Amino acid sequence: MHFETQAVHTGVHKDSQYNSVTTPIYPSSTFYWDNLDTSCGYDYTRSGNPTRDALQENLAALEGGAGCVATCTGMAAVHCALALFRPGDHIVVPADVYGGTFRLISRFLTEKGLAFTFVDMTNPEEVRQALQPNTKGVWIETPSNPMMKVIDLAAVAEIARNHGAITLCDNTFLSPYLQRPFEFGVDIVVHSTTKYINGHSDVVGGAVIAASQEHAQQIAWICNAAGLACSPFDAWLVLRGVKTLACRMDVQQRTADRLARWLQQHPLVETVYYPGLESHPQHELAARQQRGFGAMLSFDVRGGRSVAERVCLNTRLFDVGVSLGGIESLVCFPATMSHAAMSEEGRAAAGITDRTVRLSVGLEHPDDLIADLQQALDTPAPSESQKEPGTPC
Repeated sequence: MHFETQAVHTGVHKDSQYNSVTTPIYPSSTFYWDNLDTSCGYDYTRSGNPTRDALQENLAALEGGAGCVATCTGMAAVHCALALFRPGDHIVVPADVYGGTFRLISRFLTEKGLAFTFVDMTNPEEVRQALQPNTKGVWIETPSNPMMKVIDLAAVAEIARNHGAITLCDNTFLSPYLQRPFEFGVDIVVHSTTKYINGHSDVVGGAVIAASQEHAQQIAWICNAAGLACSPFDAWLVLRGVKTLACRMDVQQRTADRLARWLQQHPLVETVYYPGLESHPQHELAARQQRGFGAMLSFDVRGGRSVAERVCLNTRLFDVGVSLGGIESLVCFPATMSHAAMSEEGRAAAGITDRTVRLSVGLEHPDDLIADLQQALDTPAPSESQKEPGTPC
């Protein structure tokens, strides 16, 4: 089946009693046993639930994986995947990794005995040079958040495989509709399903998908043992959202491309970071390994933070928010929002400055979004005394 058909039908027809065309929600925490030795296949929702299993079946099919676990948040998915490693293991990570992932690995997991090296992963040779005898994994994020750097999946996966390490890819920005890392040799794929897969900003969740049965069994055990699984209702919301993933992303990425090209010519914009632009350093790579260029973009303004604030605070259709991938457009100031957990030195190494603004492009009409950015760039930001009570900061 084509992707769009799989998204609509996989994991859906579970109700043989009433033939519901949507997957039922099974909110029960406990399932009764037929006798002391035999259950229906479910006993306790932390360990397994029919609604969550339907979502896991759907996402595994869309990514082309052997198995999936659906977690309660995107960071729970990141933690679940990184729990595959043991104290003393070393992992190579992109320098501009997502701020939440940076916080988890730079403090919590480092204190638990894992070691990490940050590199510019757009250069595969830096990955090779960072390998150590105890390197067991390479964490990939492509395109990166928020600088939209594109990593050569096949090249990095081969380097890791030749060293005996596994590769793990955060595919949140593109979803399986626009990028399928397993096709390039990646071992584990991670998603924040909060974002494009759900797409409606009404649930938080994550997913870890494995290419092999061995890894699928390992992540299922970790998810159950650590209690990371999502609730049945959240699973149902994500399963509902994924049905429209393809059509949403088609519209959103077309609009993102228009906004990126418009921003390029604005006198107050210095640099636009969007892989769909021919000027992007990895444009040709993105065209080869992605089905599309996505709906996320960032840009650096001229004039420093005051101009960045002007964009963020004066927009009317872009809500100021840290998330992404919903049907509504969002604007984010990474230095104090999505990457606030990263040190100032880490942000500088990643290229994130007080001139950087990130956009998550929604389903609004592109002409309206362009007009909104135009007025936001051209109107001075209100001073603190002028701001009305409750104005977002």
